[in-house]
Amino acid sequence: MKQTNMDIEKHFPCVDYMEAEAMRRIPEFMRDYLIYGIGQGIAVEKNRKDLNDVELMPRYLTDAERPNISCKLMGYEYDAPFGVAPIGLSGLIWPKSEAILAKSAKTNNIPYTLSTVATDSIENIGQIACDKAWFQLYTPQDPETRKDLLRRCKEAGYETIMVTVDVPRKIRRNHDIRNGLSVPPKFFDIKTLWQMITHPHWSLRMLRTGVPQFVNILPYQQNDFSHIGLGINSIQSIKDSGKFIEERMGLHITPSVFEDIRAMWPGKLIVKGVLDPDEAMSYLDLGADALVISNHGGRQLDATPSAVSVLPRIRSAVGSEANLIADGGIRCGLDIARMLALGADFVLMGRPFLFAVGALDEQGGDHVMKILKEELLTTMGQLGCSTLKELPKSLFKNAEC
Repeated sequence: MKQTNMDIEKHFPCVDYMEAEAMRRIPEFMRDYLIYGIGQGIAVEKNRKDLNDVELMPRYLTDAERPNISCKLMGYEYDAPFGVAPIGLSGLIWPKSEAILAKSAKTNNIPYTLSTVATDSIENIGQIACDKAWFQLYTPQDPETRKDLLRRCKEAGYETIMVTVDVPRKIRRNHDIRNGLSVPPKFFDIKTLWQMITHPHWSLRMLRTGVPQFVNILPYQQNDFSHIGLGINSIQSIKDSGKFIEERMGLHITPSVFEDIRAMWPGKLIVKGVLDPDEAMSYLDLGADALVISNHGGRQLDATPSAVSVLPRIRSAVGSEANLIADGGIRCGLDIARMLALGADFVLMGRPFLFAVGALDEQGGDHVMKILKEELLTTMGQLGCSTLKELPKSLFKNAEC
């Protein structure tokens, strides 16, 4: 049953309340996958701590009118300076979440990034999000598979791809192994079945949707591209897909591999997973249109610096004209303002959007995007900033600067 806007506003006035409700509704084995990082979770905690340490100076004796949060990135106009980051297994975290968030992104005029290991197809999300659809290339080892994925993106109308460079090999996350979310997955056992039974919102939704499949890579498991665009009933199971991901996805992207991808893709190309200032300059020299300053939400290496700590240095290294996007630990409009004050042009978020659909299902996407916009407007009003470009002058204190 859909809730009224008044009920939603009352019960879910910010991301924190949506997170609490989502954690109640999502089974533990998927909840842990969503919220935890790698190792001891140090990098996840650091992302949040470093954001909290960024202080902004409010100013009231200004001529600022109602703030304008619209922005331009890589030549495209957006209604707000944030978008939806790619999250693998989204359709297992909450069924149909990719389609829900893609539709909301189109409505709110912000980008939605589809993961290669999503449970909805390049073609379907392209139809839903249209020119707001970005595709994250989790790079296959086989050059022909890479080439065909990019072909499909182009034919589906995508104008932007995001090459994730911080997954050079299989990642070992202890909580996922313990929960059966290792690759290939082993999570259909008595323990996880009990979790499904005791989380009826998720389970009923999953029953209506059907067991998700990694539809974008299923055709390549059989090395038969003719299956693209057809139904998935005759294609191998999600377990076999997991084995394929483990053995044939993930690649150390050398300069030559990157140059090949750049040569194959005629549109905008974003590089995600950059933390080193020298590498940032190298990617731009090789033809990247934008960089995502990111430690992958603390999910790849527990000793990485946060985006907050390196963002000012990277901005200084690449200059004012380079397009910089940041992610990691962002939960509210204030955090968006913090990242922009540190030098980002735009931010991406993943977990908050999954919290929203987990709490509110189809109503979650529009609601969380509305909340984030309002929080950003409130923050800019307090800072006396009329435009996003004025935010850096509000930066007061950042322990890492």
